[in-house]
Amino acid sequence: MRNIKKKEVIEHIVFWLKKYAEQSKTEGFVIGISGGIDSALTSTLCALTQKKVYVLNMPIRQHQAEFDRGEEHIQWLKKKFPNVHAEQVNLTGIFEKIETDFPTDIQDFLTMANTRSRLRMLTLYAFAGHHKILVAGTGNKIEDFGIGFFTKYGDGGVDISPIADLMKSEVYALAQELGIASSILHAKPTDGLFADGRSDEDQIGASYDELEWAMRALEKNENEQHFSSREKEVMTIFLQRHRANKHKMHTAPVCEIPKAFFQE
Repeated sequence: MRNIKKKEVIEHIVFWLKKYAEQSKTEGFVIGISGGIDSALTSTLCALTQKKVYVLNMPIRQHQAEFDRGEEHIQWLKKKFPNVHAEQVNLTGIFEKIETDFPTDIQDFLTMANTRSRLRMLTLYAFAGHHKILVAGTGNKIEDFGIGFFTKYGDGGVDISPIADLMKSEVYALAQELGIASSILHAKPTDGLFADGRSDEDQIGASYDELEWAMRALEKNENEQHFSSREKEVMTIFLQRHRANKHKMHTAPVCEIPKAFFQE
């Protein structure tokens, strides 16, 4: 982890959030609460702006431990910040209707997991539009710019990204500084898209500490000859995911029409 000045970084992000909301003439923020560290930190930073903040718990056949951690954090926020409003929107029924109406041959495991994420994005934007607030993203630097570990137009569909320049270890450092619940600080990171509560590491094949090492090694252009066998394995995982998910990190390509095809 970089030597991070925690208090200064917190103040910087809160000021940035406040300024962005004022310049966009919006009244606050809405955040989906997953029971994980990223959404816990993001929601707390938004609450510190003293602007209106809506936190949504949106279960879809949610793993109970994830749901409980999310509720614990929401109750902590409400007690600490009078500007925080909480809503629970159970999306299980809508998801089950989609399962009924979608052709069964397209309902593979990953497709339906991503569908959950996109349902939550739809819900967040419904609240955002009605209350004139911004959807705050919860992705960190590893997820958003390293391996693309998010759903396109799901949890990747946001207005602003307050913590996307922070490594996962730095997210933990700021969360600890702000007094986030120990149950969240010590929980294995999950994306909340699978009913069995599988961790991010289970899906990726590497821990966030390892992925952070790989991202820094690439930034420093370190020589692969000095890597251990595990480091080489982690670097392969990082690069494969980065290449496969690069399309998520850029806007959709536009087919530009040659000017010669138009008449003035």
